[in-house]
Amino acid sequence: MLIAQLALMANAVIDTMMAGRITAVDLAAVGIGASIQVTVVVSLLSVLLALPPLVAHLYGADRRGEIGRELHQAVWIALVIAIVAMVVLLHPGLIIEHLHTTPAVAAKLRAYLAASAWSVPGTIAFRLFVGLSTGLGRPRPVMAFNLIALCIKVPLNAIFMFGLLGVPKMGGPGAAVATAIDQWVIALAAWLWCLHNAHYAEYRLGRPFAAPNWPAIREFLKLGLPIGLSFMADVTAFTLMALFIARLGPVVSGAHQIAANLSATAFMLPMSLGTATVALSGRALGAGNRLLARRFAWRGVGLALGAAVVISITYLLGAPWIAAAYTHDAAVRAVAIPLIRLAGIYHLADALQAVSVNALRAYKKTTVPMVVYAVLLWGPGLGGGIVLGLTAYFGRPHGAAGFWIAETFALAGVAISMALYLNRVSRLKTGNSATHPAE
Repeated sequence: MLIAQLALMANAVIDTMMAGRITAVDLAAVGIGASIQVTVVVSLLSVLLALPPLVAHLYGADRRGEIGRELHQAVWIALVIAIVAMVVLLHPGLIIEHLHTTPAVAAKLRAYLAASAWSVPGTIAFRLFVGLSTGLGRPRPVMAFNLIALCIKVPLNAIFMFGLLGVPKMGGPGAAVATAIDQWVIALAAWLWCLHNAHYAEYRLGRPFAAPNWPAIREFLKLGLPIGLSFMADVTAFTLMALFIARLGPVVSGAHQIAANLSATAFMLPMSLGTATVALSGRALGAGNRLLARRFAWRGVGLALGAAVVISITYLLGAPWIAAAYTHDAAVRAVAIPLIRLAGIYHLADALQAVSVNALRAYKKTTVPMVVYAVLLWGPGLGGGIVLGLTAYFGRPHGAAGFWIAETFALAGVAISMALYLNRVSRLKTGNSATHPAE
């Protein structure tokens, strides 16, 4: 899962680094555009994160023939998500008007979002494959297809961003065109392989497609909607931070994009451990082995925190060299270096919350996390960032750094809350499980 997530995240890294080689305007457009696209698509798409724990429980309970039916209901939900996301991305006028960015950035931003809209169906189709495979504890196919997608993305970016092979040079928006083609190709390839693979035959994926089953969809959404709202709180807080920072000019916005990109890249490790935790703890719970489920949950947390310390130190000490690898613009590098260091501290909290909240999903506990995320990330996180970054309430405005500081404190509150709640939930669940073997 780590390799799969890093391959996925490498697409964003490549977009940022290649845009940084064109102009600061292209870098800002890619950064802002990616933030908007992630807010829209991931906030909606995260409802489908109910699929892995549901699949894992069915697998652990040896009800494998029902997995195909569960997937079919997820497809109906995914169709609605795709339509909503495409409409928003194709009509971003109100969003762009409130950015107060330069006309040059706004023009490229519109083109970027329009191209991004056509990547949505492919992205969602592939995420269904990912949700199924991770819930089954089969991450290697996901890894393989993400690596193939990465190999395709690099030449496609070069063609559309720099205008190779007779294609007009598009700059930053070319990255979104490349992503759309890439996502459609990889989604089709993944599902053709899956439906003809013997290892997936027992789950009855190729059975006649089930009509919408409203009780099953309701049960899916009961778990998925709080996950989606939690993600929305997390993503929108981070995205709105980027949009407020965009008002400070393309140099500051570009520097923030570098730090945000590094933060997202580092997040892939705890996210991967969290995905593994959902699958393993969910299967253990489905089989009735609650002690083992708790053990998997806390081992995931421990591994994530250990790795986070190493990543944090790397960002703190290596910030100047990392910034230089992203851009040749001296002004952007000067602003980026302190932001990269703040991103290193931010990652410690990010790692703890990522695995803790995924473990809670295995226990089908999603409502309390939703409330905690919304209150802390939108309140002291985003609100505190506006005060520290844009006002003189605590002295001079701290700009982008003020947003990072506030968001770090808010996320630390989320992380500690999730860890305490996980401890409470797993203890309650294991209270009568002494008879279950630990291995």
